Amino acid sequence: MTHRTSLRARVLPAVAAAGVLAPVVAGAAPASAATAPQVSCTSGKAGLAAKLQKDITTALAGRAGTVAVGLRDRTTNTTCTLRATTSYDSASIVKVTVLATLLWDAKKTNRYLTSREAGLATAMITKSDNAATTTLWKQLGVTKVKGFLTAAGMTRTVPGSGGYWGLTQINVTDEQRLLSLITAKNTVLSDNARAYILKLMGNVVTSQKWGTPAGAPASVSVHVKNGWLQRATRGWRVHSVGTFKGGGHDYTVSVLTDGNSTMNYGVSTIQAVAKVIHRDLIPAAPAASRYTPTTTPQEAYIAVPRG
Repeated sequence: MTHRTSLRARVLPAVAAAGVLAPVVAGAAPASAATAPQVSCTSGKAGLAAKLQKDITTALAGRAGTVAVGLRDRTTNTTCTLRATTSYDSASIVKVTVLATLLWDAKKTNRYLTSREAGLATAMITKSDNAATTTLWKQLGVTKVKGFLTAAGMTRTVPGSGGYWGLTQINVTDEQRLLSLITAKNTVLSDNARAYILKLMGNVVTSQKWGTPAGAPASVSVHVKNGWLQRATRGWRVHSVGTFKGGGHDYTVSVLTDGNSTMNYGVSTIQAVAKVIHRDLIPAAPAASRYTPTTTPQEAYIAVPRG
C-alpha cells in the first residue's frame, strides 16, 4: 500500500544492529498482591470523577502486579491517573511511537512515505509485526526517535538501546500525551499523519483487539495497540493503549502492567479497568460484541536481551 496524500518521504539508511530473539521464560515468579491503588480523578461533570475513582479502584482490588492507568475525556474534561510516571518495558506499545517518528520525520523533510515504508508501517501496527518494526527502528535510528520524543513532549520515555526497541521505557503520562497528539490537531504531527496512524490502529487484526477496547459501546470508534513481553524478572508485561470517539465522548485510555504471572492475567486486569471506564463514561450504551477479546491473543515475541 502506498500512502501519498500529504506525507512526503525519501528512504533513510538503516543503522544499528537488532537484538536477538529471547526464548520464552518459563516459571517466572508471580508478583505479590498489589497494595490498594491510589487512583486520582478530576472531571468537569458532576459526580463522574468520584464514580471513576471508585470503580477503577474496585476493578483493581486484589489484582497482583503493578498497574498504571491514564484516562482523558475531552468532552467532559475528565482525567484519571494511577502511577502516571512509573516506567515499564514498552513491549510492542512502542510501535505507535515508531510510526509517529517516521511520519514526523517525513513532515520535516516534506516527503511522502515510500510504498515499502507504508507496507512496513501497516504490518507493524495492524499485525504487530516485529521484523517490520526492527527494520523501521534501524532506518530511523535512536537519534530521530529521541528527536520526536522531544518534539512531542514525551520527556520520560527512554528509547531502548542496542536495537532493543521492546525495552524502551514508557509511562502513562507520555503514552497519554502521544494519544492526545494523534487525536487532536497539533504542530508535531500533520492532520494526514494523525489520520494515517488512527487508520492503522483501527484495522488491528481481530486477535489483537483485546485490552482497552473491552466494553466499548457499538457507537464508539476504536483504535488500539497492545503489547506483551515475558522476562525472568517481574514476569509478564502486558499493555494496551486506545483512542475512543462516539456516544458524545472523545477519550483516550492507557493501561500498563507488569508483575503478571501469565499473559492472560495481565489482559484480564486491563479489561477490568477498561470495562468500568467505558461504562461510566457512556452508561446507557451496551458494549459492542465485536470488541470481545479473543481467549488466545497472538503476537510474536519481541527482541530483548536474555533475563
